[in-house]
Amino acid sequence: MGVVLATIVGVPMYADIFGTIPIAEALLAKGALLGVVLSFMMGVTTLSLPSMIMLRKAVKPRLLGIFIAICTVGIIIVGYLFNAIQYLIF
Repeated sequence: MGVVLATIVGVPMYADIFGTIPIAEALLAKGALLGVVLSFMMGVTTLSLPSMIMLRKAVKPRLLGIFIAICTVGIIIVGYLFNAIQYLIF
């Protein structure tokens, strides 16, 4: 559930990957799982609302919806995968 929530929380934010690194470090220091933190970072950089508004001007709505769906599913899968293998990494 945390992975999905982290992905959704990142959508209204607008930051590049370097802007999310301090937030990610703080989340990890507070005990958040690695997959949750990665999902948040990917959600912020990939699915941010301002980015979607800019893409809407260049891409047809149907293709934008497919892009959003594929990216969201991919982010959630990666998040759960890293949650599962976190204990093998650290």
